[in-house]
Amino acid sequence: MPRSPRSPLLLAGLLATAGAAHFAAPRQFDVIVPRALPGKARTWTYASGAVELALAAGLALPRTRRTAALASAAFFVGVFPANVKMAVDWRHRPAPQKAAALGRLPLQVPLVLWARGIAKSMEDQA
Repeated sequence: MPRSPRSPLLLAGLLATAGAAHFAAPRQFDVIVPRALPGKARTWTYASGAVELALAAGLALPRTRRTAALASAAFFVGVFPANVKMAVDWRHRPAPQKAAALGRLPLQVPLVLWARGIAKSMEDQA
């Protein structure tokens, strides 16, 4: 990912949008929470949405950007099991939905690399 000055703000916008969606339409996220997690799926949905909003805020502020970028990379790795669950659960759905679920899996790699690149650019500026 190119190191544009806008890059952290673009990732912050993506995370803020996703985080808000967890509160606006939680049911679509509840169904991809892995069953192995303790407690209610809705609790995990709201918690992950809150984390995404916090990460977005951290990325938006230069003072917290490096830490938030590293935490974002870890978050993208941490939510990967939900994407796997979605791909497995949607394997018998119509082709467009199945493709969307499968497409989310490799998308995690560039997201992790994007967040790491932001952290690295902050290290380089220090």
